[in-house]
Amino acid sequence: MKYTGDWRIDEMELWEADYLNMEVEAFISIDKRGDGQFQFGLVSGHIDGEVIKRKTETRLEFTWEGNDECDEASGSGWLQLRDDDTLDGEIKFHGGDRSSLVATRIKN
Repeated sequence: MKYTGDWRIDEMELWEADYLNMEVEAFISIDKRGDGQFQFGLVSGHIDGEVIKRKTETRLEFTWEGNDECDEASGSGWLQLRDDDTLDGEIKFHGGDRSSLVATRIKN
């Protein structure tokens, strides 16, 4: 699965880099089933994802549960490969904000 691996979140529409990397370097980690985890700023969560194929595109769509500044949080999102090493996507908080994002593959 092309989404498998560790990705550094480089940009988010709603938050600056100082916030994104406040506690750890902002990341998304996806396993071969499409599940994983993420953290940016004081938001962290577990991803339950699946690859969805449409006529003209393929993307990983997911729901997530976790925390936002120690408060329970949840939402949904999607990730789509721009190229082998770059993801475009969006993360949405249930009943709240949504932000686009760009992430690059972390080479181990």
